[in-house]
Amino acid sequence: MSDTGPITSGAHHVGLTVPDVDAAAAFFVDALGFRTVGGNPEYPAIFVSDGTLMVTLWRAESPETATPFDRRGNIGLHHLALRTADLDGLADRLRARSDTRIEFAPEGLGSTGIRHMMCRIPGDIRVEFIAA
Repeated sequence: MSDTGPITSGAHHVGLTVPDVDAAAAFFVDALGFRTVGGNPEYPAIFVSDGTLMVTLWRAESPETATPFDRRGNIGLHHLALRTADLDGLADRLRARSDTRIEFAPEGLGSTGIRHMMCRIPGDIRVEFIAA
């Protein structure tokens, strides 16, 4: 093994378990402009992509009895963070959606000069948007 740097080169995809794959996919496609790039109706799953990152949306086996994620009490994905060039425009777009809840509006990320916001999308998945 070489010490010249990381052996990986970024994320290929992120898989999220959701209660309703259609609602989650609609958020990514309608709100963020992702494209549907595949799926598996037997699982069921829908795969969406922004051209750089693919998000695989898998339906929980029993959504009605699945335990919702508690970011302070569960091990697992705390949130998904996506880059955007227009954080304020995206915030306005998300505020107008009935399937999205803004946790906090665009604000500075400490003293980094970076701005971010956090929201909950269908399935109560936390998604952060960052403008660097």
